[in-house]
Amino acid sequence: MPRKVEELGALQVAQITSPGLHAVGGVAGLCLQVEPSGGRSWVLRVMVAGKRREMGLGGFPDVKVADARRLAREAREAISKGRDPVEERRAAKAQLLAEAGRLLTFEQACRDYLAAHEKAWKHPAHAQAWRHTLLTIACTGMDCGQSGTAVGLGKMAVGDIETTHVLNLLRPLWTAKTETAQRTRQRCEAVLNAAKATGAIRAPGWNNPFRWRGHLDVLLAKPRKLAPIQHQRALPASEAAGFVAALRERKGSAAHALEWLVLTACRSNEARGARWSEIDLDAKVWTIPAARMKSGKEHRVPLSDAAMLLLNALPRIAGCDLLFPSPTGKPLSDVAVSKLCGELSAGQCVPHGWRSTFRDWAGDATSYPREVAEAALAHVVGGVEGAYRRGDAVERRRPLMADWANFLGKLPANQAERDGDNVRELRAIRA
Repeated sequence: MPRKVEELGALQVAQITSPGLHAVGGVAGLCLQVEPSGGRSWVLRVMVAGKRREMGLGGFPDVKVADARRLAREAREAISKGRDPVEERRAAKAQLLAEAGRLLTFEQACRDYLAAHEKAWKHPAHAQAWRHTLLTIACTGMDCGQSGTAVGLGKMAVGDIETTHVLNLLRPLWTAKTETAQRTRQRCEAVLNAAKATGAIRAPGWNNPFRWRGHLDVLLAKPRKLAPIQHQRALPASEAAGFVAALRERKGSAAHALEWLVLTACRSNEARGARWSEIDLDAKVWTIPAARMKSGKEHRVPLSDAAMLLLNALPRIAGCDLLFPSPTGKPLSDVAVSKLCGELSAGQCVPHGWRSTFRDWAGDATSYPREVAEAALAHVVGGVEGAYRRGDAVERRRPLMADWANFLGKLPANQAERDGDNVRELRAIRA
């Protein structure tokens, strides 16, 4: 038991400046601790369960003498009842810090999600779309249709967001920009699921207020009713040869890129990004790296005689590896190819629609197996079949692509097997 000392008044306590621990009286064990730096604070020295403990009661003069004595008496009273005020305060502080850490705002949750995932998104436009829907639409309520009544969720704690808040955000956008609203809902659902996984949302039985099935689907109109799915415009297979004949009358990178796209049934970005270094002349195979594929997997395309002949016709730019460069030597823009495709088809098709034309022709006019046609389009096979299927059937696809090229228009006699200047130059370089 600490010995009792004479009770010092407020003025006497204020005059204590020498470093060390100074008993001030009034309550056994209450001391003023003076640091060498001049800082002063209250310390209560007590015995708890047979162990000496020191309990901080705050700084002086912020905590006045009378208040320090009151806090010391309360602590001693707690000890007399079998409690440990030091441990209680430590637990309370830990709980407070934990609660503060879990008080995650929706805006910060969005930023955390973007930081964790956007490096895995292959195209900058994809990352920008996520940032716009989350940080601009969901967080601020901006860009939500003409009504402008949406309420942003950015400043709200993730655990406080309820269905009412979700509806206030989505309803102004749901009919005006249905597709954008759908994507906003899906991405917000992902953000809150991530926040739940981090422990920022701890409410028992919590259900994501952005979930669709069994929740928002009964509160909002079905998106397909508001904005029916519109497939990419495509020509019927019967008009494909006429289109290609007109296309071959055009010159320039856009025309060449579009013909390459049609012959190989690839996507526009894959064709426009094609490089000479990706072409195996001897094997007549174009290998598209995984980084440029939608599936994230490398795709090999067997090249028909028509595709090889097109390579011969392409102009070469010194130091440029692109098959279809723009006048500045950079990748050709999507607009150039799309514009030409629209002109030649009177607006009836877009570049991506040629994949549909190819698939219709393969399914309706040939006897090639379904999996071969799907492999030509680099479609990912799911389920158990996809897990076991590792090959890409490139040689089985070779006659398919040759038949497709012949269907589009036969080559002039004696030209199919002839190496042009480009191919001879490439062979010489690689030799």
